[in-house]
Amino acid sequence: MASVEKTRSPRRSEGRRLHHPRVGSLVPYLYILPFFVLFVGFGLFPMIATAYVSLTDWNLLDVGPGRWTGAANYERLLHDPYMWNAARNTISLFVLSTVPQLCLALVIAQLLDWAIRARTLLSMGILLPYFTSVAAVTIVFSVLFSRDFGLVNHVLHLVGIGPVDWPAGRLTSHLTVAGMVNWRWTGFNAIIYFAAIQTIPRDLYEAAAIDGAGRWRQFQHVTVPMLRLAIVFTAVLSTIGNLQLFTEPLLFSATQGTTTGGSGRQFQTIALYLYEEGFRSFEFGYASAIAWTLVVLTAVAVLLSYLIVRRIRADE
Repeated sequence: MASVEKTRSPRRSEGRRLHHPRVGSLVPYLYILPFFVLFVGFGLFPMIATAYVSLTDWNLLDVGPGRWTGAANYERLLHDPYMWNAARNTISLFVLSTVPQLCLALVIAQLLDWAIRARTLLSMGILLPYFTSVAAVTIVFSVLFSRDFGLVNHVLHLVGIGPVDWPAGRLTSHLTVAGMVNWRWTGFNAIIYFAAIQTIPRDLYEAAAIDGAGRWRQFQHVTVPMLRLAIVFTAVLSTIGNLQLFTEPLLFSATQGTTTGGSGRQFQTIALYLYEEGFRSFEFGYASAIAWTLVVLTAVAVLLSYLIVRRIRADE
């Protein structure tokens, strides 16, 4: 019996150590530790390293780190016409894609809510463009908006409008790229709005109907005000996505034989200019400065959205 007690006592003491209050308080932190390890390794460290590189003249073709130049890269940004051109293009694409996209998504979500039959099937169909490959979307839109054999120009020809060289013009190329973004993300935002509409009390619609409001007046005076937070949320996502718009203009530019956002940089975005400076000109320091400029712009957009949400909640 004594030997049995001797063999059991270490296990009991070990169990007591595991159930010690101090050890038990560390268990929740151990569960979330992998996230912080990955965040530090793949998020925080690259950001700090990029901030340092942005203060140097680091060229990827040189051996060793670049020479410390301080804020020279940021001063260069202020006087870089290509950077200002990319900023104007980014803002233009943001307006042409975000505003129509969210408005159309609201209408689609309301129509889904009114649909009685095949609602699930319609929701799945609307969400399908989100799962489509960006490369496939770009190829299809390049064919549709081709100058000589495009379907869009063929339809315009039927109404007496001559062929339009869509990639060559600034406005026409922006409309094409914005069309790709809208086609891919409108359904995604519509599903978010549709889910938010389901949380609106039906009593509000019944009261509006009793007061004589039709469906579209209910949409205007009940649905839209109740979706303010959802609209702000999707606007934040769209703003962040459009500030970092890269894949669509890059692939659309590649179909024209360039990677600079058109032959005249007519639809080059900030992210595309960053790619050009970093991985074609190998000016890694300057590209890092562009990247941190994007970070600041994104942070400002998120801060403004946060202030809007606070104001909405205060009004409620």
